[in-house]
Amino acid sequence: MTPQKGFVRRILVEPPSLNNNTADAQRLEKCLLNELSTDYIRIPLPVLKKLPSNLRSWEFKAKAVLFKDRCSWILVDLLNPLSNRSVLGAAVDIGTTRIVVSLIDLETGFEIGQKGFDNPQAAIGPDVLARIHYSNQKLGQKSGQKLDQKFSQTMDQNTGLEELNSLVIDSVNFNISALCKEHGFQKEDVYLFTGAGNTAMTHLFLGIEPIEIIKEPYIPCVNIPDTQPSKNLALDINENGVAFLFPNIGSYFGGDLIAGILFSDLDQKQAPCIMVDVGTNAEIVVGNSDWLIACAGAAGPALEGGGSKMGMTAKPGVIDQVWIDPDSRDLMIHTIDEKKPVGICGSGMIDLAASLFLSKRIDIRGKFSRQACGKNLFEKDGINYFIIVDKNHSGTGENICLSQVDLNSLTSSKAAMYTILEVIVKNTAGLEFEDLEKFYIAGTFGSFINPVSAISIGMLPDIPLKTFEVLGNSSLGGAMELLKNPDAFERIIKIRQSITYIELNVNQEFMNMFSGAKFFPHTDSSRFPSLQNIS
Repeated sequence: MTPQKGFVRRILVEPPSLNNNTADAQRLEKCLLNELSTDYIRIPLPVLKKLPSNLRSWEFKAKAVLFKDRCSWILVDLLNPLSNRSVLGAAVDIGTTRIVVSLIDLETGFEIGQKGFDNPQAAIGPDVLARIHYSNQKLGQKSGQKLDQKFSQTMDQNTGLEELNSLVIDSVNFNISALCKEHGFQKEDVYLFTGAGNTAMTHLFLGIEPIEIIKEPYIPCVNIPDTQPSKNLALDINENGVAFLFPNIGSYFGGDLIAGILFSDLDQKQAPCIMVDVGTNAEIVVGNSDWLIACAGAAGPALEGGGSKMGMTAKPGVIDQVWIDPDSRDLMIHTIDEKKPVGICGSGMIDLAASLFLSKRIDIRGKFSRQACGKNLFEKDGINYFIIVDKNHSGTGENICLSQVDLNSLTSSKAAMYTILEVIVKNTAGLEFEDLEKFYIAGTFGSFINPVSAISIGMLPDIPLKTFEVLGNSSLGGAMELLKNPDAFERIIKIRQSITYIELNVNQEFMNMFSGAKFFPHTDSSRFPSLQNIS
């Protein structure tokens, strides 16, 4: 990207004269319309207030900070062209569990730095469902106090929503400021804010009531939020700054997925490709430049700790890789930051299941083999447990185990994942897995997944490994792309309009297909030719 094509443009306004006494604002407007090849631009009042003196002191040269909304371009601010102050943007992945902020130099498009932190809303509820319920609480309901009628009317507001909104806004403000200081900038240098999150997180970030999202017929308040003055959202950046939240498709397909499509260029591919983002839900998009089909389904709880007593999110000491020693056939592990093991995360769970299956410690039904597991298997309260790390080597002082209950949960998750893929690729799009040019794996979880392990347990299709491409944090990537390239705005709107969303819960074939996928790797072994030597 060249600077002149970005959101910061250096301009020269025609000076006034006796022969040209057009108002300063109109001459500025004419200059910007020509520069942007557009028909309309909004010039806000704060820019107009000092426009005459600024233009003359700058000899009618200026540095224009611009952005877009659905209707027009916006002149965010007009700056001294000789100023050496940087003009920055903040791109934010508003994740349910973790939030990541990236600082972008708007003139060069270069990323200055990133900062990730836990979403503080997790203290109120670990998932969006709990947070949405909490957001609907009134002050009187929370306190249990009896309020007189006048005071009750005054305080009749969604204080739960306000609390959740303040938590996320305050944490984002703090970390944007900290990131700026860390790299020698000021928060006032940030003019543009782009954020992408799921539908619920977008509502909570905007301070909009989200309760209808979880009530039949599951209707969001807004699908396409307008670009807002940053002050409207209490964002502590430049006073003239503006903020844009990526649009969502519906209750279960949010702006983070549209950001992912933008980041992967899925909307510009000629051959069909697929993007999968696995978290608490599995969100999937398949298509190309001509068509896009999307769906979402519950396929991730066991992979993020939500459906497993031993699963957890990634942090130091968590097992993230498991493999079979080729000589001893023992299971080997790796932990994050190489600390003593304290548990296992999603990528580690998939590796573990694959290693157990390939070493025949579990059978095709996902049941432990007592003979193959040996002394690592024990029974408690009628449930089998497999010891991954014994208490003498763990960071908790206790055995780190995989129970049959945990394994059953993982089996259901991998079966759901494969079935969702099969429904959308084969039944809906009319393709075969082999027709896919690229298989993009998105999200934090997707950054660490080993496709070989996922194929081995029948979670992902058995296609050439070169087809798979890890995108990393595609939600953040899409938010960053918009700051770097104004043309991305039109693509975002077009992507949203072109997606056909299907509901899996009304798909009659889903449960029949799901039953067949609850085996390792599948009841139909021909689907996984690379594993046919596994009996």
